[in-house]
Amino acid sequence: MSSEELVKVPKRRFAEWLMEPMRRNRPVYMKVALAAVMINIFGLMTSLFTMTVYDRVVPNNATSSLVALSIGLAVIVIFDFMLKLLRAYFVDVAGASIDRDIGETLFGRLLALRLDLKKGSTGALTGLMRELEALRDFFASATMTAIVDLPFILVTLAVVALIGGKVVFVPALAIPIVIGVGLLTQPAMDRLSAKSMGEGLQKQSVLVETVGGLETVKATGAGRLLARRWSRAMEQHSASSLRQRLVASIGITTATSAGTISYAGVVVVGVGMIAKQDLTMGGLIACSILAGRAVAPLAQISQLLSRMTSTRTAYRQLNEMMSLPPEGPVGDGIKLSTVKGRIEFRNVSFRYPGAPERTLENINFTVEPGEHIALLGRVGSGKSTIARLLMGLYPPEEGLVMVDGTDIRQLDPAELRANLGVALQESVLLSGTVRDNIGLARPAVDDEELLRAAELSGTHSFMGQIANGYDLRLADRGEGLSGGQRQSIAIARALAGRPSVMVFDEPSSAMDTQTETALIQRLQEELKGRTLVLITHRPPLLQLVSRILLVDKGRVVADGPRDEVLKQLVRPAGPPANPKAA
Repeated sequence: MSSEELVKVPKRRFAEWLMEPMRRNRPVYMKVALAAVMINIFGLMTSLFTMTVYDRVVPNNATSSLVALSIGLAVIVIFDFMLKLLRAYFVDVAGASIDRDIGETLFGRLLALRLDLKKGSTGALTGLMRELEALRDFFASATMTAIVDLPFILVTLAVVALIGGKVVFVPALAIPIVIGVGLLTQPAMDRLSAKSMGEGLQKQSVLVETVGGLETVKATGAGRLLARRWSRAMEQHSASSLRQRLVASIGITTATSAGTISYAGVVVVGVGMIAKQDLTMGGLIACSILAGRAVAPLAQISQLLSRMTSTRTAYRQLNEMMSLPPEGPVGDGIKLSTVKGRIEFRNVSFRYPGAPERTLENINFTVEPGEHIALLGRVGSGKSTIARLLMGLYPPEEGLVMVDGTDIRQLDPAELRANLGVALQESVLLSGTVRDNIGLARPAVDDEELLRAAELSGTHSFMGQIANGYDLRLADRGEGLSGGQRQSIAIARALAGRPSVMVFDEPSSAMDTQTETALIQRLQEELKGRTLVLITHRPPLLQLVSRILLVDKGRVVADGPRDEVLKQLVRPAGPPANPKAA
């Protein structure tokens, strides 16, 4: 299936990622429907019991008949109670199953999201994932049973007609009014729901940005700016949510009022029929009860329509993300059992989404297996972008990025990255233990390998002396650790498992000179026979490489042995005066 075909998927009425979990839970929903049918039938019995008591028991003082009827009603009430509990249980079971299946599918697609197709901020994306709650609430809500209750409106009206004749016209006239009001409010509900959701995502974006950078916000005095953004987002979201609730309440209030009017109307019409002896007292009471039951599901339908609007908006947003083609090849990608480490960039050009100019322009170079190279250049020259393309985080706009002679767009992204040891410029740690951050639940990284990588990176020098050591739980992004400690853990994570290709982007920028020197000495032996791509501004790290590529304005302007390129850099007429300035 091509990318174009993938984009066409949302044109179906419902996407497969939503329908498949629902089909798997079809037996559960059948049980819910069966329970709802029995509950509605039992509901008719109460009115028939009342009619029999008033028309047969009271006039004839038939106490024994009353006892028998009461016993029968008690049995019905007990079964009705049990069925309602079972119905609620089955609805919750189906909702939980759908929530789990859809949640796993959406999270998997989030992990496979192509970064060049990613829209909005981190906060907006996390807020979008929260819209899964709207789907779960809809499918796990007891309001879903209103769909089953709807056909019983006609059954109830039929019983009213059998008992009271023309009395049935009173509730029958109320029903289309309620349905009409509900349908008329739907366009406004759609608009307001979409607007409310967009403003809610904007509010979530401000919140995530503030919490994620709280230390920076405090230190730089950015609180006033973010407080204004939060206040504006809150006001806009509150206003649209208020209008949405007001419009939704129109349909719900109309249904409630219609129930009251229907009950009173049946009583008024019924009194006239009793005077003409066309209806008994028991029949009037039974019809008034049944009239209320006939209109009651419409109130649930109004609530369902209100909830359906939010669900439909959430579905559209989530389906838009699900319709994006995932990273990697269409179908099963090539899985390399071993990666030798040959890297080739052939006529590669790249532009970040929305950027006016290309970041890379016609990049060409080859790295042989086991070769160690460094990428040097000024800030913004495109060094880190080359690393991102090598990791398959972005596809090249033009040209080929190849690993072991194969275009990485044909390789399975997870398998490719399993053979890459990566320490990025920003050492982001996950919440959890230090052990979790180094091992990342990889089967090949046991305790022995974890300790080996920790000793190489220098992590063991400070973690091995703490009582709970590698079981120390870290806060978000490793807060509480110094920058150098975070970098040591990130390097240990990259070294664990002995990947054949190493990508280091400023791996020691936060370390002191002594720590950096000791790290370099350990890495010189560790990296032998493995391909290394190093991005750095620190001259000591160049001891690890034998070749330098100088990048300037997205182009490779020099490529050669380390010492020769360094000599070019110190010439007055050459590019930057030294690698650190580059």
